[in-house]
Amino acid sequence: MIDLSTLPAALGHAFADPALLQTALTHRSFGNPNNERLEFIGDGVLNCVIAVALFRRHPDLAEGELSRLRANLVRQDALHRLAVTLSIGKYLRLGEGELRSGGSQRPSILADALEALIGAVYLDGGFEAAQTVIARLYLPLFDELMQGQPNKDAKTRLQEWLQGRKRPLPRYLVIEASGAAHEQRFEVACEIENPAMRTIGQGSSRRLAEQAAADSALKVLKA
Repeated sequence: MIDLSTLPAALGHAFADPALLQTALTHRSFGNPNNERLEFIGDGVLNCVIAVALFRRHPDLAEGELSRLRANLVRQDALHRLAVTLSIGKYLRLGEGELRSGGSQRPSILADALEALIGAVYLDGGFEAAQTVIARLYLPLFDELMQGQPNKDAKTRLQEWLQGRKRPLPRYLVIEASGAAHEQRFEVACEIENPAMRTIGQGSSRRLAEQAAADSALKVLKA
């Protein structure tokens, strides 16, 4: 039996209905009821709360910039990072197959579980309770948003740097993908024609490896 007693304090919400908490942490591989429907609700609530927070924090940003910022904050990487800080993996109820394959550490499962938790908080305590939890969780990520350059990722910044100088866009090539499904490592090359250069990036997903390679390329170009 998994002890869920410490999670509400870490999350910042005491559940009136503990069954919602348990369902939010139940993967479909374990059985029914599972967290997929709560994930659906959590996704909608999260997007709304983040949109309002960005609207208030950045009064000078246009709609396009706000949309891009929100997309960065609600994507799997950000959700996975927050789920890890809550140690959600140790509370998950998974089927035997997922347990054996390391599902408790898989980014997609952890990200989905966090969205389900947000959905559970909303159903248990209403919008204000969900807003409070999200604001508390996301404070470190909001603080990281850069003044004047609102959280553009490395690939976007590299593309804009090259486009601004009318140079060809980079190509990203997967050099190697290794490891089991729950602990894969990717090595990706970023190739640029003008100036001719090639940088390498590594990460736990292809996207992260591409971002690392783009970041390396930017540092070389700006040196």
